[in-house]
Amino acid sequence: MAQGIQLEREKFCCSICLDLLHEPVTIPCSHSYCMSCIKEHWDKKEPKRLYCCPQCRRRFISRPELLRNNMLEVVVEELKKTGLQAAPADHCYAGPEDVACDLCTGKRLKALKSCLQCLASYCEEHLQQHYDVGPLKLHKLVDPSPKLQESVCSKHQEVMKLFCRTDQQCICYLCSKDNHKGHNKVSAAAERTVRQSELGLTRQKIQQRIRDRERDAKMFQQEEDAINHSAAKALSNTETILNEWVRVIDKMASDIKEKIKSRKNTELDRFEKVRQKVEQEIAELRRKDMELEKLSLTEDHTYFLINYHSFTHLKFADAPSVNVHRLQHFVKVTVALLEARDKLEEVLGEEYAKITMALREVEVLLNVEVEPRTRADFLCHACQVTLDPNTANTHVSIFEDRKATYTQEEHCCSFQPERFAYAWQVLSKECLTERCYWEVEKSWRGVLVAVSYKDISRAGNFSECAFGQNEKSWALDCYKNSYEFRHNNKKTPIPGTWSSRVGVYLDHRAGVLSFYSVSDTMTLLHRVQTTFTQPLYAGLWLSDGATAELCKLK
Repeated sequence: MAQGIQLEREKFCCSICLDLLHEPVTIPCSHSYCMSCIKEHWDKKEPKRLYCCPQCRRRFISRPELLRNNMLEVVVEELKKTGLQAAPADHCYAGPEDVACDLCTGKRLKALKSCLQCLASYCEEHLQQHYDVGPLKLHKLVDPSPKLQESVCSKHQEVMKLFCRTDQQCICYLCSKDNHKGHNKVSAAAERTVRQSELGLTRQKIQQRIRDRERDAKMFQQEEDAINHSAAKALSNTETILNEWVRVIDKMASDIKEKIKSRKNTELDRFEKVRQKVEQEIAELRRKDMELEKLSLTEDHTYFLINYHSFTHLKFADAPSVNVHRLQHFVKVTVALLEARDKLEEVLGEEYAKITMALREVEVLLNVEVEPRTRADFLCHACQVTLDPNTANTHVSIFEDRKATYTQEEHCCSFQPERFAYAWQVLSKECLTERCYWEVEKSWRGVLVAVSYKDISRAGNFSECAFGQNEKSWALDCYKNSYEFRHNNKKTPIPGTWSSRVGVYLDHRAGVLSFYSVSDTMTLLHRVQTTFTQPLYAGLWLSDGATAELCKLK
């Protein structure tokens, strides 16, 4: 019996709250509900006086009287005693992010499908009619969608089954006869087929981009691991080498101390022997002095004269001389140590500066493969570069701060110390110290696209001020279709035929400067890897009749 009830437990659930019936009542159409559920349901309808069954939709002229179904209540109570309840709420009820059935009342079930014709979503029970009823079988069912209304024309309230290629928008049948008359129209399904193919190509590009970035990320990880390994090894070597320094200094200090002690003992021994001889001589002299004193006091004249000669012929040994400056002997050692200390500090200071400089030069430089690849990537680093008229040679005219043109006649302009006196060139207003990208559209006459330090000579000879002729500037020489790179008066030919637009990519911190030919693709012309010691400025040099313009980039 319990198993039979368990198999049919759905029949003992209220279709409003979807839980086992509580105080079940039966209405005239024979459907049963919880008393509180049906009352609440009809209370909401009372202002319109529309009373109907939530399941079969049967209407009643007046509000039906609710009759307790005692037998059903007993069955439900027995079912509750078995410990069996309705299906877990999270298994059938619609949550905040789920699509709910549009026909369920009260606590609604999750929708199983959405109908594009009905513009409604249905749970398993309410969807059954679309499988059983003939006309409904023709409806298009899709996975549950919360945005079905977006498929409806806001003007005509019709499903938008067409696509206007002229206006690039979805339309309904009435729109095609009205505002889109004469336009190129296809079915939404046909347009979907075309866009699906384009979507596939876009996904391929995205997936290729993902693979490229994963490769880059892997390389970055390898670089990070290499940095960690190299830094750990450097720390270990630093500790070892510094400990060796300490051991060498300790050994030298110990050796100097031992030498000082040895020298001290040697000198002390020598002076002690001399001092002992002097003390012995003093004792002997004191003894003789006492004898002389006794002799001088004797009253026996004969005795005095006999012994007098033995005392008057005394011989004294040469006494060792004492130089008081010898007391400063070890001061020289201290002075020598102080001089050694100063020299050591000087040497260590120089070596420390070298070590610090080496640390500053430790940098992970991005190679060509991890630089931007597509023009869209480069445009992410686009910067707005403008020309500074105060630096322009008198043969170079500037228009709208972007376009530079060579003119045979000099134009009058005020004196500016920043102005190039002899070279037909101009610098940008902006200094470039970060990652940045700009493009130059040039004529087929000779043009130099360059970057330069600000302190490049303005009035010196050609090699001092012309872009690419000195160590303070880097330039791409563009003449018709032939290019060559110039720096510090060294030229590097770049074979090939290139476009009229040149892209310049700068990563100042990494010391990377790259020139590209810009067309449908980005073609690398030349790449510089160096260390920039100052901020850079964009520059242009023009030959007779040449024109160049800094492009506005989005």
